Parts: sequence; structure tokens; C-alpha cells
Amino acid sequence: MRIAVACHPGLGGSGIVAVELANALAARGQDVVVVATAQPARINGIAFERVEVPASPVFEHGPYDVALAGHLVELVRREPVDLVHLHYAIPHAASALLATQVLGAAAPATVVTLHGTDVTRLGAHRELRAITAFALRSATGVTTPSRFLRTEAAACFDLAPERIHVISNFVDVARFAPPARRDRAQLAALFGDSDGAPVLFHVSNFRPIKRPQQLLDILARVREKVPARLVLVGDGPERGATERAATAMGLDHATRFLGRRDDFEQLLGHADGFVLASESEGFGVAALEAMASGVPVFGYRVGGLPEVVVEGTGALVPCCDVEALAAAVVAGVGERATRDAMGRAARARAEHGFGREVAVLRYDTYFRHVLARRAHGGSL
Repeated sequence: MRIAVACHPGLGGSGIVAVELANALAARGQDVVVVATAQPARINGIAFERVEVPASPVFEHGPYDVALAGHLVELVRREPVDLVHLHYAIPHAASALLATQVLGAAAPATVVTLHGTDVTRLGAHRELRAITAFALRSATGVTTPSRFLRTEAAACFDLAPERIHVISNFVDVARFAPPARRDRAQLAALFGDSDGAPVLFHVSNFRPIKRPQQLLDILARVREKVPARLVLVGDGPERGATERAATAMGLDHATRFLGRRDDFEQLLGHADGFVLASESEGFGVAALEAMASGVPVFGYRVGGLPEVVVEGTGALVPCCDVEALAAAVVAGVGERATRDAMGRAARARAEHGFGREVAVLRYDTYFRHVLARRAHGGSL
């Protein structure tokens, strides 16, 4: 198959999954090209094409949706594509529909993978919902990474649940693996000391839905019991405010903001716990990467996260209960034996339940099914 993968670049889960899947499909012998406005991290030698979004004083915002549609049209006309896999519905589903209308009989099959906020936040927006719903109904196939998100998508976009195929996200368990020897000093060095106190870890794109500032409230409460520190990786609209809040709360000595780091897995495995305060998660890619690294996960029981983090691999508490989450972190990382047991269970679950090969095989099979049904005039 020749497959074009369209995604948003960056540390967000949808972009990470898109590129990891593209790499894995290419390794299986598929001809894959990634299409985005910038080269995403983690691309491993596969083709990349940049979408050029024109700038003009006429535009308040660049017309990415139309530019992507035009790029897909030119790509297919230059070298026919069997299937376009679009990660994150907005605006990709509408862009694919527009390209399909232009290409007519030459149009490739289109599969849209919903990832989370494209359903639970943007998908419900009154200016976006009708167009996105129509575009999804016109797509050849639709997938979600969790049962939770399938239910939400069916309701939001008035889709038949059976038309939405659930394929869990996955993790590269070779890249994200426990270090040969876990050493807190690897992280303590970020704070300029060799303190053996527990270190917590967080990775996100610092959007409001991730509630990064609430992580500071959690850390402050944890520190009442355990002298923990927090390492934060990533960048986004809430990062500056979170850094300022850390200083205002007197936590600047106990926090380190590393910004975007594509090599953060070299540090992650040395952490005592991974903490997230998201009010919603379509799946939880960052949490899964932590689990694969042998790090227990602590967060809120929201969205698809309970399908990933189960008892013994960390702890989930009711949404926005800061006291409960802080208590769970203290219970999990306060004693090394407890932390290590959770870490081993987390690694085992990631390795046996969310390995890359199984998920990639499911996508490969689904793509072939989509193409076969389309060739015979069927619908999904």
C-alpha cells in the first residue's frame, strides 16, 4: 500500500501516534509519506512533505485546512495514493473530504483517527460540529484509541458506534524501557544536587485541558509528606503561566521546566512517578510511555485513561480531587518497595497489552479491509 499520513506535528499524543505508526508501517514494507506543516519528531527515515500555508494580510489565520486539501490533491496526482490516514479530525476530516471531491474517481480511501479533544472539546463546538460530522460520515473508515472515545464520538457526531473501529494506541517498548539501573541522581542533577528524594515527572503540550498549574497544587500537598520534586517536559500555551505560578508558590526550587525534549525517555525511567492532572484524556499516550518505562502513573479517572492505567500500575482518583491525587502519589512513591512493585506492573501491562506490533498489525488489517470493501462498493 501507498499510504499518506496527515497529522499535527508536536508533542501532542495524536502527532506522536501518527509518526510512530508511520514508522512501523514503513518497517512492514508499506510505502509511507507523512504530511504536516512541520517535520514531526521521531520520524525515522520515512518520506516527509511539508504543507505550506500561505500568509497574507487578508488572513487573520492561515487557511491550513484548504492548504492541506490542496497538498493532498497534488500528492495524489503526482503519485497515486491508496489510502490517506488522517490523525485528529479537525480540520483533517474536512480537508480530506474536499480533496476527495476534487479528485473524484482518483481519490484514495480515507481513514480518520479521532484522538480526544477533537471530539470532547473542539468536536462539540457549534461552528465545527456539523462540518466535521458530515466529513466523518463521508470518510471510508473511522477509528478511536479507546472505547470511551468511540462512545463520545458516536454521540457527538451522530455516527453509528459499530462504524467506529477501536484500535488502542501503542508504545515502542524498546525505546521506552526501564533503565538497567534506576538512579534518582540522574534527575537530582537537574536540580543541581544529588538528593535522594523522590522525583515526579510530567510530559504534555501544556494546553488548558491538561491543567498543568494544578500539578503545582498537587506537588505542594505531596511535599507536606514527602520532599518530592517535579520535572516537566513540553511546551504550550500554559507553560509560561505555570512557571510563574511555581515561583509565586515558592516551588521554583522543586520544579524544573525542560521545554520540548525529544530525548526525554532517557530521564523518564529514573522517575518515581508520572503525574497528570488532565480533566479529560482520549487515551493517554504520555501515561503509556511512562508505564513502559517502568514508572507508575497517578492521575484522574477520566476519559480513556482507566482503560490504560489499572490497579497496581499506579492510581487514578476522581477528577479534580487534588487532595486525593496527592495522597495517592505519597502512598505510591513514599516507600521504594511499593514504587518498584508498581513500576514492574506498569511495565508488564505496557509490554503485553500495548506493544507496537499488535497495534500496527491491527491497523494494517483494518486498512486492507477498508480498501477491499471500498473496491467492492461496500461501506463501513
